[in-house]
Amino acid sequence: MELELRHLRVLCAIADAGSVGRAAAQLGYSQPAVSTQLRRIERHFGEPLFERGTSGARPTSYGAEVVAQARDVLARADAIGHRPAAAPPRRTLRVAATNSPMLSGTVSRVRTRLPNLSLAVNSVYASSRIVELLEEGAVDAAIAADYPGMELRHSAAVRHRGIVTEPTFVALPSRHRLRQSAQVQLADLAEDAWFVTPDDGAGWPGVFYEACAAAGFTPVTVHEFLGDQSQLQSMIADGLGVSLVQPTLRPIPHVVVKPLVGSPLWCRYVLAWRPDTVGEEVLEALSQSAMAAYRDLVAQAPHLRAWASRTWSVTGA
Repeated sequence: MELELRHLRVLCAIADAGSVGRAAAQLGYSQPAVSTQLRRIERHFGEPLFERGTSGARPTSYGAEVVAQARDVLARADAIGHRPAAAPPRRTLRVAATNSPMLSGTVSRVRTRLPNLSLAVNSVYASSRIVELLEEGAVDAAIAADYPGMELRHSAAVRHRGIVTEPTFVALPSRHRLRQSAQVQLADLAEDAWFVTPDDGAGWPGVFYEACAAAGFTPVTVHEFLGDQSQLQSMIADGLGVSLVQPTLRPIPHVVVKPLVGSPLWCRYVLAWRPDTVGEEVLEALSQSAMAAYRDLVAQAPHLRAWASRTWSVTGA
């Protein structure tokens, strides 16, 4: 007899069922037919493969080896021609982001939540340019900035929602005359040199000059600066000027960050997206990741937490 796959299936069926009769029922054969088949198989191997008794049939030690090998052969045979299911294609989400410290935490969280989504991040300073990229379809989503009364404008092809609205603080050299003040009056900085970032197309630096005018002065010296935060803080530490900064900024040695009295300047960060390319799952992942990233920044900014505690504390609470 030449051993065939059907013979191996009979052996496995008997081993699984624990009796020739039950195996025959599962295979759809008569019990005599399976018994005859088993005897032929055992003659082929030259010794019994099962011990038969009133309680059924169980493999001999040699039979157990043969059944294990039979299972392996059947599994390999069943796999012939079967291609593994293709992994879902990795989609790339194109994201533009303005100068926001929450970007890193947002990206890392989205990658954890949606491992099959790749992110291509484009750093764009001007929020107006970010809107243009969204309108053109060059990016799918973005973190942009706007200001109270000057909300982000775009067509119906783009949507946005707020992530957080935060007050603007000021960074001073640690030897500055106001270094001991819990809060700083903007007017008290009238004679200081300022580092000011260029036009972002969304209202800055216009809102800065308006706040200065409302405080009764025009900045004497303005250095236009667009670089990384470490460079800016190094120049502030050296006493070359002061600068408005995000309240989550972590100061380097010799720099202090202070809130402004009355919080005359606010900035809102928004999540903007194209609904034709960003689905609900991705949108929620982006939104929740951005808010979680901002909460982490707040936890690392004692000056912001102290300001919030003073500003929103409730008497008697």
